[in-house]
Amino acid sequence: MRRKIKATLIWSFFFLVFLLMIGANARQGIKKSNLKSNQETNQSVAKQSQEERKQQTIQSLMAKMSLEDKVGQLFFARVPAQNALADLEDYRLGAYLLFARDYADKDLTGVKEMTTSFQEVSKIPLIIGSDEEGGTVTRISEILDNPFQSPMALYQVGGLAGVLADNKAKVELLKSVGIYTGLYPVADIAQRSSSFIYSRTLGEDLTKTSDYVSQVVRQLKKEKFGSTLKHFPGYGDNGDSHTGVIQDDRSLSQLAAYDLRVFEAGIKAGADSVLVSHNILSQIDDVPASISPKMTQILRRDLGFQGVIMTDDFDMAGLANLMSQEEAAYQAIQAGNDMVMSSSYQTQIPYLLEKVKSGQLSEERLEESVKRILAWKYELGLLSDKAE
Repeated sequence: MRRKIKATLIWSFFFLVFLLMIGANARQGIKKSNLKSNQETNQSVAKQSQEERKQQTIQSLMAKMSLEDKVGQLFFARVPAQNALADLEDYRLGAYLLFARDYADKDLTGVKEMTTSFQEVSKIPLIIGSDEEGGTVTRISEILDNPFQSPMALYQVGGLAGVLADNKAKVELLKSVGIYTGLYPVADIAQRSSSFIYSRTLGEDLTKTSDYVSQVVRQLKKEKFGSTLKHFPGYGDNGDSHTGVIQDDRSLSQLAAYDLRVFEAGIKAGADSVLVSHNILSQIDDVPASISPKMTQILRRDLGFQGVIMTDDFDMAGLANLMSQEEAAYQAIQAGNDMVMSSSYQTQIPYLLEKVKSGQLSEERLEESVKRILAWKYELGLLSDKAE
């Protein structure tokens, strides 16, 4: 009898210990769950607060902007050979794009002095960009001892890690001289090595190119350096629209199954902007993609892109051979582009102003683009000083 009682007491003791352990673990689990929940809540509140600050900054700035200020923001202008400072004041440009001639006879200190002078006369801070894909397309390399290599060359030697390491160094250098975007990564895929765009691509398949694009975009986002996916909807194996009008007969279903998936990966990674080519996608629209509302719809509706849409350079024959610079700018904005890349802004801006005043271009359409451009500038840290 005593043995039975003793056994019962021992069993009860261990059962009680077991229950206490379960209770302790449960409390610990609840604490961890509550901690995680609190962290997620704090992050959500911080994110919401940051978004509210951004929207307040944008609204405050737009309330002070004239019609001329707003139209000027639509232009990603080539730096003119003369009157670069005066034109910033006269036309209220949204961005300046540096080319090789802008680096001539300068060292890095000289470049920094130049970009600083641009910002000093700008009523609204500029996005200053330079085409810095690497390889055959790099402007600042004119004054560097070690020019930026192409993503393809870097990938073949060091894989994606090599590309990202080079990109980090590139971004640090460009930001140090006042440049905020390099107009990359290239999201094109070419099947043939003889294709016009091939040397500017990663030179790999859909999966590897998508991974490359998304990781570069994330890295640029972290560094607060502007990213641009180009050349939407993808050159494929088509010719060079710098030199002529290009007809692309691929269907939307063909593009959606391949080329657009790279852009989608970049958009999901948080791309700031998308640059649209001048190629004519004949099975989708009969005008160049850069002035096609249907192509803009694909970006906004099908791919869910909410950032800045910009055109490729208006001096390229693929568009310049078809219509005047002024009408092209109007059609580009009407089609849903936010920024026009051009060197003819002196005539395009007055043309757009007249379109707004006559009601042919609505102020609502204009303000949609201005908000996106200012949001990009905010994300790059450009509005924190002057926007209040």
